[in-house]
Amino acid sequence: MRFLPHLFAAALALAVQAETLPPAKVVEAFHAALSDGEQAKAEALLLPEVRIYESGHVEATRAEYAAHHLPEDIVYARKSKTSLKRLDTVESPDMAVVTSESETLDLSGKQPKRYAGTETMVLKRVGGEWRIAHIHWSSHLLKK
Repeated sequence: MRFLPHLFAAALALAVQAETLPPAKVVEAFHAALSDGEQAKAEALLLPEVRIYESGHVEATRAEYAAHHLPEDIVYARKSKTSLKRLDTVESPDMAVVTSESETLDLSGKQPKRYAGTETMVLKRVGGEWRIAHIHWSSHLLKK
């Protein structure tokens, strides 16, 4: 119970940070949380009703993603290096779409692998804060 004030302070600090960040920076903060192994920070940037699509699979809520694929995404992010090739943002007052193209070097196996990736994130402004409402990831193995 002694850690609750610290947890609350961390959540409040993240909420203030997200409020001042534009949509592309919220996406960047989400990826940083994955790479840093900070699951709570990653979750805080997602709406409870977030839908995540990847390789034909769907995770329909933040809780479902947190219980299943999020820990795997953190492990993967920590064992790979991604370079952003292109980033575009379309923004309206309460909704934004951030799309990106990247190349990832996967160092998790015996042999490094390179992947080309695309990402679409839809963000909604809720209470003045940008939060991720939808993620769609797609990638393919690059030939040597």
